[in-house]
Amino acid sequence: MNCRTFILTFVALCFSVAPLKSFAQKSTSSASTQPPSREQILSARRIVFLGDSITAGATYVIDFATVLRSQKLPNGGPEVLSVGLSSETVSGLSEESHPFPRPCVHERLTRALSALKADVVFACYGMNCGVYMPLDEERFAAFRAGMEKLHNETVASGARIVHITPPYFDPARKPTQAFYADVLLKYSEWLVSQRAQGWEVIDLHSAMREEALKRKALDPKFTFSNDAVHPGAEGHWLMAQQILAWLGDSAVAEAPTLEALLQKRQFPIAAMKLIEQRVQLTKNSWVQAIGHNRPGVAKGLPLEEASAKAADLDAQVDALLK
Repeated sequence: MNCRTFILTFVALCFSVAPLKSFAQKSTSSASTQPPSREQILSARRIVFLGDSITAGATYVIDFATVLRSQKLPNGGPEVLSVGLSSETVSGLSEESHPFPRPCVHERLTRALSALKADVVFACYGMNCGVYMPLDEERFAAFRAGMEKLHNETVASGARIVHITPPYFDPARKPTQAFYADVLLKYSEWLVSQRAQGWEVIDLHSAMREEALKRKALDPKFTFSNDAVHPGAEGHWLMAQQILAWLGDSAVAEAPTLEALLQKRQFPIAAMKLIEQRVQLTKNSWVQAIGHNRPGVAKGLPLEEASAKAADLDAQVDALLK
C-alpha cells in the first residue's frame, strides 16, 4: 500500500468519528515500554534526521553535530546524518498550486530505514503537512495517520524515534495565511499529547513561538523566518538548542550563538566548517542513494566515494582537536 492510499484509507475510516479536538490516537508501538535513557542517544553509532526543506537545509543539524563533537564523547560521538527532502510531508497531501505533487516520506521510508540502519531518528515534520490551508479535520487526520505510520515503522525497524514539533510559522510575514500559525499549533499540541503513549517529543514549536513573540514585543519587525516558513541561522540555532537541551547539555541554553558556545569550549571554528562539509556531503549522497520522487534535487556523490571523503573530513577534525 503506497503512502497516499494508506493516508486516504485511514482518513476514510476515522473522519466521521474523530472530532477536531480529540487527540485520542492510541499508539500500537511502544506505549507500554519505558523509553531508554537519553545517554543511549549520545552513545549511539548513528543519528539520522528526517524532515522537509528545513532539515534539508541542514543548518540546525550541523549545529547539533558540532555541539556533540564539542562534548568530547568517546570515539568522537555518533555519526550525524541529515536526509531531509524539500517539500516533503508525512500526510501525503499536496496543494493544487504546488509546482509538483509534494513528496511523502512514506514513499522512501522503508528504503531509508533499511539503508541507513540508524540507532536514533529525529523526525521534524508538520510545516508542509497542512498544505498551507486552514485547519480541517480531514487534513488533520491525514497528518496524524502519517505521523503514526512514521513512528510505528521506525520503531519496528529497531531504531529509536524522537519527534520534533514543527517550527513556528510567522503570520506577520504572510498575513493572507495567518491562519496557518493556528494549524501548526494544533498539530504540535497533538504531537506533544502523544507523550502519554510513550512517544518522545521535543516541543520546538512552543519554544520558538514563545521566543518569537517575546522578541516581537521589543521589535515588531523581528522574525525567525523572512518567508514565514524557513528559519534563518538564528532560528536554526534555537532549533538545535532545544534538541541539545533535551539531551542534557545545560550550557547550550545560555549561548546566544553556536560560535559563542564553541569559543567558550575552545572548539576551533575550522572544525565546525569541516563538520558542515561532512553533513552536506553525506546528505546529498544518502538522499540520492535512498531514492525519492521530488524533481530538482541536487545530485550527490556515489555513496562509496562520499563515505571516503567523510572519513577524510573526520580525520581532519580529529587532527584539529588534538
